[in-house]
Amino acid sequence: MRKICVVTGTRAEYGILKRLMYAIQEDATLELQVIATNMHLSPEFGSTYKEILADGFTINRKVEMLLSSDTANATCKSVGLGTIGFADAYEELKPDLLVVLGDRYEILAAVTTALLYRIPVAHISGGEITEGAYDDAIRNAITKMSHLHFTATEEYRKRVIQMGEQPSTVFNVGAMGVDSIRYVELMSKEELEDSVGLKLNQPSALITFHPVTLDCNTNSAKQFANLLQALNNLPELNCLFTYPNSDTDGRVLIQMIHDFVEKNKHRSTSIPSLGQKRYFSALKVVDVVIGNSSSGIVEVPSFKIPTVNIGIRQKGRIQAESTINCAPLTTDIEAAIQQSLSEDFKQKAANTTNPYHTPDTVTHILQVLKNADLNDIVIKHFYDL
Repeated sequence: MRKICVVTGTRAEYGILKRLMYAIQEDATLELQVIATNMHLSPEFGSTYKEILADGFTINRKVEMLLSSDTANATCKSVGLGTIGFADAYEELKPDLLVVLGDRYEILAAVTTALLYRIPVAHISGGEITEGAYDDAIRNAITKMSHLHFTATEEYRKRVIQMGEQPSTVFNVGAMGVDSIRYVELMSKEELEDSVGLKLNQPSALITFHPVTLDCNTNSAKQFANLLQALNNLPELNCLFTYPNSDTDGRVLIQMIHDFVEKNKHRSTSIPSLGQKRYFSALKVVDVVIGNSSSGIVEVPSFKIPTVNIGIRQKGRIQAESTINCAPLTTDIEAAIQQSLSEDFKQKAANTTNPYHTPDTVTHILQVLKNADLNDIVIKHFYDL
């Protein structure tokens, strides 16, 4: 029986991976192993490992690595702690294949350790570009330490091959987050409002702003302050905030959210992590998504609503026509939000086709995980164009 080990470090990662985890668990020829790490284990970010357990999965190992600080020094130390923790986990679990998603530093630790343990890695969502975050370099590093690749578009597939990966190991399967939308039973508007504690009357916005780790022109707090000022200039807009991730300066942004909500209790609230069901339910209700999250680019177009994408964090990703890009300046952000709420742009978003949609993404990935020849797969040969 092939042992497939899935690593997840955030609630968003888990939401995307969940259907694949169910598919692995239900396959009689496969054994699912789960490692939860990083933000999943933090009370500050909601102790979301409990959601994994509630969904019926066994967590085989927890890898503690998140320090109570968001400085660059703390992030680097977290990677080191993760490497130590993953070494102990692999020593015990002895997986045949590791499955990871995306581009975060906890996944870098997981894959670096797997390389030294000679464990094959299947990487989901390689070949993408996010010029404003160190995630970009981390994603490419993970690609070069991985052996099976599942990309979200054909352009991304070609980019992974351009990096020297054998074409026979690179599969365009679409985005897993988009594929999972049709399987989630959404909450009613009233249920969602009761859950988050805010009436989401029109107009309303879902706001997620992550640290911008490579933009040297202005820091994340300044950019976020400009966004909050734009929201102050739009007092009719109801605001549902989710927390940023645990990257450098993340906790600074959380405090700024708390301060804004305290002053605007009548029209705003914050939730550390909505989870997939509440998140998709919110996308069905709100008028616009604002921030710099990849979800605004990848999943949101499927809900036929606009995305206001701020700054360069997601620069380089393929985008649907429902996305409005703007500079991280108050006037630009305010103008972009007003444009997104216009009837003309709402109609444009309603007619948008999501470039990340491909049917049966999970089925395609599962078949590769089951049938791939893992003998000597860790010995890679560079593919020259």
